Amino acid sequence: MKIAASTIDELLAAVPPDRRRDLEAIDDLIVRTAPELRRQLFAGPSITMIGYGEMDWERPSGSGVWPLIGMASQKHHISLYVAASRNGETLAEHYAERLGRTNNGKHCIRFRRAAEIDLDVLADAVRDAVAWAEVQTQRYGRNCATPVEPNSDTRQATVRPSATEARPVSI
Repeated sequence: MKIAASTIDELLAAVPPDRRRDLEAIDDLIVRTAPELRRQLFAGPSITMIGYGEMDWERPSGSGVWPLIGMASQKHHISLYVAASRNGETLAEHYAERLGRTNNGKHCIRFRRAAEIDLDVLADAVRDAVAWAEVQTQRYGRNCATPVEPNSDTRQATVRPSATEARPVSI
């Protein structure tokens, strides 16, 4: 959901108190679990979220930066985007059955309340995402999805929004 905010504090202040407490609880878990990930506000055309770490994404039509992990308040739920995989499946898919009451997409974990998910399992997913990013850096020299070869029309990598679509906002 797009929320008018230029800082993380403004983003948190713009959501209802119950949702803010849940966002703060997940934010605290991610920061404690992966203090090495840079925490920043990401604002796109239809979403404003707290991002943790950065990923370089490539595809034949362009490239950009997106968070390794992103957390957004939606109208009826919280979305946690995890741009990493393990043994050929996304981390959202890998941890789906153990996370608790969630509705997961390919890279998205959706839940209504922090109390409905297993926070220890979520911490494991965060650690796995950090480990995945480290391996990607060793393999390709940067945090990125599977690189797309120049002049290739394959769509192996996830789209990273262009600079006009999403931008990190420093806090």
